[in-house]
Amino acid sequence: MHCIVIDDDDLSRYTINTFVEKTNGLVLAGSFSRAKDAMDYLEKNQVDLVFLDVEMPEMTGLEFLSQYKGRAQVVMVTVNREYAAAAFDYNVTDFLLKPVDYSRFVKSLEKVRRINENLIPGENDKEVFIKKDNKLIRMPLDEIHYVEALADYVNLYTQQGRHTILSTMKAIENKLPGRDFCRVHRSFIVRLDKIKEIEDNNIHILDKEIPISRSYKDALLDKLNLF
Repeated sequence: MHCIVIDDDDLSRYTINTFVEKTNGLVLAGSFSRAKDAMDYLEKNQVDLVFLDVEMPEMTGLEFLSQYKGRAQVVMVTVNREYAAAAFDYNVTDFLLKPVDYSRFVKSLEKVRRINENLIPGENDKEVFIKKDNKLIRMPLDEIHYVEALADYVNLYTQQGRHTILSTMKAIENKLPGRDFCRVHRSFIVRLDKIKEIEDNNIHILDKEIPISRSYKDALLDKLNLF
């Protein structure tokens, strides 16, 4: 996995850089003291993982998250525990408190890798494989009605029932084709052709009433075939 580190504190950035370089399977693609420089880099380069500080001048970590639209998983690294709730609103994969020790760093990386392994694209864009009980199960995408976030897990709902996997909504959203699926709330992704009706700011799928948040409504309307 290619990763970058964003932290304005030289010692903290050096520590994470060192952890990355000593870990098998990780490649340090870049290290930045300013979030703006990292954003410029990500506009031209793709990475798998971002280690991100919160309190930085010019652009904070939370401001970075509000603008970043890429596919990389994000691990927040900060000295203030108070940012944890806000960070998870942006679907970060993990939250590390400074000073970070290597054992905790490795534990966070294991979570990143498990998320990557729990939903694997199939040979075409019509299926995925989900990991369950140490087995990979083929799931046609047209069987998924909607996805719901549940703390560190997500539930995939089909006509037959529910499948629970370790993941973030961001990771799921990145692996589902945008022409068929749409994020409608920080906790929900829906398959467009499974929508029964939309009433006010709610979507009806199966027996579930799913809220549409204001920040996602325009994107939903753009994808619907409206007359």
